[in-house]
Amino acid sequence: MAVSGFEGFEKRLELHFFGDIDDDDGNNMLGLRLLDLESLEQVLLAVQCTVVSAVGNPFFDAYVLSESSLFVYPTKIIIKTCGTTQLLKSIPPLIHFANNLGLTLQTCSYTRGNFIFPKSQPFPHTSFQEEVIYIEHNIPNNLCYRKASVMPSKLPAHSWHVFTATLLPPLKSPHHATFTVEVCMTELDRLIARKFFSRDSKTGDLAGRDMTELTGIDTINAGALICDFAFDPCGYSMNGIDGDRYSTIHVTPEDGFSYASFECVGSVYDDPDDIVETLKKAVRVFLPATVSISTTRCSREVWTKVARALQPLGLKCRSFVMDEFPAAGTISYQTFTAARRK
Repeated sequence: MAVSGFEGFEKRLELHFFGDIDDDDGNNMLGLRLLDLESLEQVLLAVQCTVVSAVGNPFFDAYVLSESSLFVYPTKIIIKTCGTTQLLKSIPPLIHFANNLGLTLQTCSYTRGNFIFPKSQPFPHTSFQEEVIYIEHNIPNNLCYRKASVMPSKLPAHSWHVFTATLLPPLKSPHHATFTVEVCMTELDRLIARKFFSRDSKTGDLAGRDMTELTGIDTINAGALICDFAFDPCGYSMNGIDGDRYSTIHVTPEDGFSYASFECVGSVYDDPDDIVETLKKAVRVFLPATVSISTTRCSREVWTKVARALQPLGLKCRSFVMDEFPAAGTISYQTFTAARRK
């Protein structure tokens, strides 16, 4: 807990591994999903958070954490934490446990927005420079194709910090059929934010389900299996699983530093209108005054449609920037502000 308030902006780490995860008959094995809860708890102890709820399907496991989320695929791990967690301290134990399973790190990606309370962040998150130094010290030297950059915007309080590293040269990086969309929303509508405060001292899974239905979060992707959790005295987290794709929402509703995030996965084979409609539904739930959207490995068609899609919600695109990163490919970053608070 930060001195001035709870830090809603998350830190996000994505690690990809390679190795033989097939058995002698060629059947696909679980890979990283073989990590038991005790091993995951050791990782999360270094980060300073815990598992509060979990759900899985044949493709991956999704964990709601006391501070955000963890997703474990056979050869990929995504961990996203808020507050004053020390996310990057998960790198050494994750690499260690993966190596024990015969897996080797191939790519590392780290992203975050601007902290609301940067002075409250502990090492190694005291600055982006410190974060980059820590990552580079803790990943293998053969991940030699590296880039760190702060993607700016016209809004002083919003920029996108990105670090990627891979052992594959850019021209030999594998084609990715999926892309990631990360949405950060601040200054949430106050009436909506109040719905994320616990009522009658109810917390946990049941209270989380109530918040999901009360706010319409369950309509964003009606086909997803939702694992949700409500915190005391306020706050909310949700993981959605739909086939091999995840979505996640985290809410810090306190007035003065209210924040919500939405993240989802799309496919290059999908109709671009589908992901745009999903984003509209997510933003409409919270009616924020400020929105930033980062897309990784996304087509130009989606970038441009996102800006037009948010206009009917009273949000105007204030800035747009894009850059190329090893392993991650093209990353775009857009910021939006509301013309007026309704």
